[in-house]
Amino acid sequence: MVDQLVNSEANARRIASVESCFGSAGQPLAVPGRVLVGEGVLTKACRKKPKPRQFFLFNDILVYGNIILQKKKYNKQHIIPLEEIKLNSLDDEGQFKNGWLICTRGKSFAVYAATATEKQEWMAHINKCIDDLLKKPGKQASVEHAAVWVPDSEANTCMVCKRVQFTLVNRRHHCRKCGIVVCNACSTHRFLLPAQSSKPLRVCDKCYTELAKTSTNADFSSKDVKGTDSSGEDDSDDDEALSNLQDDKTPSFYQEDSDQRRQHQH
Repeated sequence: MVDQLVNSEANARRIASVESCFGSAGQPLAVPGRVLVGEGVLTKACRKKPKPRQFFLFNDILVYGNIILQKKKYNKQHIIPLEEIKLNSLDDEGQFKNGWLICTRGKSFAVYAATATEKQEWMAHINKCIDDLLKKPGKQASVEHAAVWVPDSEANTCMVCKRVQFTLVNRRHHCRKCGIVVCNACSTHRFLLPAQSSKPLRVCDKCYTELAKTSTNADFSSKDVKGTDSSGEDDSDDDEALSNLQDDKTPSFYQEDSDQRRQHQH
């Protein structure tokens, strides 16, 4: 059980090792009551192509980052409170197998495990940690989650007007409300989406019309949306990592270690 790992030396050592791997690029992770439940490599769907990312599941947060040197150095640390997360399983489709959506208030994305068994393990452990966390006083699940962005490769033309073809001049943009890929002319408005940012974000014209009907948030007109603005402001983890992956990418779930040791003692 996770509770039996809270004050263990092994747990403290593991968390210190994660902090060390992120170095000054990461936030401190050792707080009272926190347990590192598991870790491993998952393939994350990014704007341009899927890329390997190192994930760390704690009993209250999910952390991931770019892999610089496997098990030694990571950067671009992202920390997501578990109460904000909702998981949705994805059906296998072509080369994309063993995947699921990680939906959060600020950003939602797909990840893929190496095998169906690893997918089941990851989803079960994450959901168990979420369920346990939400039983604690003051914890409440998020009711709003960001849209999953359509990958650039799936849209050669604007998904609103169906006319503009994307080139080096006509760049792709993502609607922050619905996640579709649109041209500049079909996304001339920004709208305040507090769950994602304190600043107004680019939205497609269709979403803007719907949002404007139901809200008093200020409109930021087309002159405020620069044509050179890309959709990458939320994609800081989309840079190429100098990935040096080892063959062994099997995830480790440490609460199982504790359970197995306890069974051997009986």
